[in-house]
Amino acid sequence: MNSLLIDARSLVVKVGSSLVTNNGQGLDQKAIAAWADQIAKLVKQGRQVVLVSSGAVAEGMQRLGWKKRPTNINELQAAAAVGQMGLVQMYESCFSRHGLHTAQVLLTHDDLADRKRYLNARSTLRTLLDMNVIPIINENDTVVTDEIRFGDNDTLASLVANLIEADVLVILTDQPGLYSADPRKNPEAVFIQREIAGNPQLEKMAGGAGTAIGSGGMLTKILAAKRAARSGANTIIASGRETDVLVRLAQGEQIGTHLHAGQIKTVARKQWLADHLRLGGKVILDAGAVKALLEDGKSLLPIGVTGVEGNFDRGDVVACYDAGGKEIARGLVNYNAQEATRILRKPSSEIEKILGYIDEAELIHRDNLVVL
Repeated sequence: MNSLLIDARSLVVKVGSSLVTNNGQGLDQKAIAAWADQIAKLVKQGRQVVLVSSGAVAEGMQRLGWKKRPTNINELQAAAAVGQMGLVQMYESCFSRHGLHTAQVLLTHDDLADRKRYLNARSTLRTLLDMNVIPIINENDTVVTDEIRFGDNDTLASLVANLIEADVLVILTDQPGLYSADPRKNPEAVFIQREIAGNPQLEKMAGGAGTAIGSGGMLTKILAAKRAARSGANTIIASGRETDVLVRLAQGEQIGTHLHAGQIKTVARKQWLADHLRLGGKVILDAGAVKALLEDGKSLLPIGVTGVEGNFDRGDVVACYDAGGKEIARGLVNYNAQEATRILRKPSSEIEKILGYIDEAELIHRDNLVVL
């Protein structure tokens, strides 16, 4: 069975901290040079590559002489600011040997939560790729706070895959791929070669965070694959320790775990809605409303809402849950939380009488709603 990368024209490659920093002991120039060599070969094949690279905090820790990853956000920001200098300098140096330019792109969740900034980032990345420039992307650790940080570069990489509508997301780690259980604890764990991204069984199998240097784990990679699938991107989770892993994948070799998107591609605007990580609140729906959304493709009306949580404003993204606590959809809400509470369980014909005005007959219009 061929690799999912064999026919891909555009791809997002994520490399973890342990693959670029000698497991936290400063930047590994030999390893970074090897990634540049492989990506340069893919570019010569006519592929477009975005690189999401961890390593800034780990490099900053090494430069500052810190042995343990800090937990305070201000110390993480300081380490990232120091380490980012060395990280981008080394990537630029390694890619320049192949006649390729790099571009540093630092993102926060606010950049992708704001529709205008989202479109600007999308345009910039596509322009860089058309110019054969390699974007080196990382979370903007020097300015993020707990409320807006992505939290791990697996999530960031999946959002970037959605942003540029990549064909494949490649997540390189220090593990061979996905197993049915943690192979370090369970010798009977079975390796998973192929599966559908978003299969709920995968999330049940996933363990906790990985190494002490990085912040991700297999669960974040599984969720990243699920998110990337919304824009039609397949995902490969493979070991970055494999020799020439990217080149071999591009040649069709089956390495690691391949997760097929396996679903209809979601239009770009609805991808943005679905991947909105910071929600304003949530609404609870009755069975009739759930059916209207999932089976009939209709808008969400106030009469089908049984509960409202959070303090959202008009235009915020809210999550829609069924009575069993399962999130089924997200959308842009037409009324704030207080107004939504007053009109829930009421027919749309009574909205004006209750509130004194009516903006829309729907709580969430179907054009502004995406089913998950």
